[in-house]
Amino acid sequence: MANTKSIHGEWSSRFAYILATTGSAVGLGNIWKFPYITGENGGGAFVLVYLGCVLAIGIPIMIAETMMGRRGRQSPINTLSTLSTEANASKYWRYLGWTGVIAGILILSYYSVIAGWAIAYVFKAIFSGFSSDAAIVNASFDDLIASPVQLIAWHSIFMVATMTVVMQGVKGGLEKAVQLLMPTLLVLLLLLVAYAMSTGEYFFEGLSFLFHPDFSKISSDAVLTAMGHAFFTLGLGMGAIMVYGSYLQGGVSIAKTTLYVAGADTIVALLAGIAIFPLVFANGLEPGSGPGLIFQTLPIAFGNMTGGWLFGILFFVLLVFAALTSSISLVEPMVAWLIENRGFTRVNASVISGGAIWALGVSVVLSFNVWSDFKIFDKTIFELLDYLTANLMLPIGGFCIAVFAGWVMQQRHVRDELALPEQQYRIWKFLIRYVAPTSVFIVFLHVLGLF
Repeated sequence: MANTKSIHGEWSSRFAYILATTGSAVGLGNIWKFPYITGENGGGAFVLVYLGCVLAIGIPIMIAETMMGRRGRQSPINTLSTLSTEANASKYWRYLGWTGVIAGILILSYYSVIAGWAIAYVFKAIFSGFSSDAAIVNASFDDLIASPVQLIAWHSIFMVATMTVVMQGVKGGLEKAVQLLMPTLLVLLLLLVAYAMSTGEYFFEGLSFLFHPDFSKISSDAVLTAMGHAFFTLGLGMGAIMVYGSYLQGGVSIAKTTLYVAGADTIVALLAGIAIFPLVFANGLEPGSGPGLIFQTLPIAFGNMTGGWLFGILFFVLLVFAALTSSISLVEPMVAWLIENRGFTRVNASVISGGAIWALGVSVVLSFNVWSDFKIFDKTIFELLDYLTANLMLPIGGFCIAVFAGWVMQQRHVRDELALPEQQYRIWKFLIRYVAPTSVFIVFLHVLGLF
């Protein structure tokens, strides 16, 4: 089975796979979420805990998910069905594939809405710039959120861009897109870091905040937050890594490429922090200002600073690009399954998947305004989808991937795919069997309020 090829095609090279998978991992979580949770949890000590969690939990599970994808060579649903049959295991393991595919669909339904905000801010930066007055910035954001027509328009633009890429296929769409978007994203990020360096003493204050550990600020909640984010930022448990792994050529080292991807993903998150915190400190703003850091706090900084107009544009273009490289990987598992199981062309599968996600996204848009009073379990539609995916579906998916790769698959098949030296294989096996599932289970209990 290891020598078969996916009917959807393959990446043209190892580098193309690394770019694509890095693009899948790098998204709003790196540039929107990582800076604000670092700010909320005290800075440098949190970063160290986060890096440790990436090494001990994120990378082993990512290796496992990629390995499963390459061995199965199909959509996550069909891959789990095939691999469970190969291992003489329960047929119910295929539902692990469904969990990942559905999680990706649900995530993209609200992810595209947030990405739409970023597109709106690109145009706002171009045509009117940002104010240095917090009241004006907050009122502008509130006006955007309150307008279903605007939000649906931006959401629609982002979904059309996503599906246009996906319908072109593995090499013609996914690969070409990341070859353009990822280098551009890195250049934009480095330009923003250079801009942050111009703040002088505030740049060093930002570096100190980000890299100087003060463990007195670390709580058990902060450790669990770092553990959860290390897992989620790599895009694990949602089918994306598995389907991208199914397009990876045989003979390419899964472990090495995973280290490259995890390293690049972490570097992007740290660069985002290096770019953002000096601007926050230079303008006397609060680094722990939560989810509003990007859309409400940073615009004030751009409005205050020389050259803020240009760099405000660059920042939100960066945010849109990061969102797009992730969004194409979120929908690809569903598109692959429709092609394999329903015989659709890639174009038709893309239109059907994109249309369903767009419609669900409209309900997310309305949950911010017209339907804001409509709640399920005391949560708006947006809050419910976010909670279901981030706090339930992804931890369950990650836990099950670790168990399946570590305990269910025949170890000769795992060894065959990974082709690791004996000592390295033993380390990975220990991490995937014991450390990763235990850690993810603890996170899961925590988000349920049981730990």
